[in-house]
Amino acid sequence: MEMVGKIACLALLCMVVVAPHAEALTCGQVQSGLAGCLPYLQGRGPLGRCCSGVKGLLGAARTPADRKTACTCLKSADNAIKGIDAGKAAGLPRACGVNIPYKISPSTDCSKVQ
Repeated sequence: MEMVGKIACLALLCMVVVAPHAEALTCGQVQSGLAGCLPYLQGRGPLGRCCSGVKGLLGAARTPADRKTACTCLKSADNAIKGIDAGKAAGLPRACGVNIPYKISPSTDCSKVQ
């Protein structure tokens, strides 16, 4: 009986060690998730499917590191994509009915995001 217990513990340990670790959030995921927001943010269309992307990213950014990455990626996108209305970007959480733990703004210090 003791041998069976040792084998079960070894099997459990192997599953924990071999189990894939959660992937960190990437800028590619942020960009892909918010691609549906561009027409709205550039004043060329309605919210459309933007809110589903915002909610998906909020769910994917589970750790402080993920939230810092998302913040940094949003700031980079703001600098790279011309014509984004900063007021609409800052209002996305409210428009989509979610609470993001930092302000969506070019002036946000992403290093302080928790």
